[in-house]
Amino acid sequence: MRTLILAAILALGTVTAQAAEPIEGNWKTASGATAQIAPCGGSFCVTLKTGKHAGKQIGKMAGSGDSYKGEITDPDADKTYSGSGSVSGNSLKMKGCVLAVLCKSQTWTRL
Repeated sequence: MRTLILAAILALGTVTAQAAEPIEGNWKTASGATAQIAPCGGSFCVTLKTGKHAGKQIGKMAGSGDSYKGEITDPDADKTYSGSGSVSGNSLKMKGCVLAVLCKSQTWTRL
């Protein structure tokens, strides 16, 4: 009986450990392109999948739950900014700042 309980606990732990973070998935950006956010090296990489910059990694964020921080690149200007992201349901608010004073925000929608 103990073996069965231990096996059930281990199986539950494996399922819990594999649960995706809320930021993971495909998102429609403000420009209409699709961005994929996936785990990479202990963080989450933001890669454009459609549009004129398809295949370009435009960000790397770390965090969990609904709050993430890192860097985000404007692919048109090819400039990288300090960035943050917050997830609320099917919305991802992305924010990029220069000197933590001049900031721009976009809201992306989960596909």
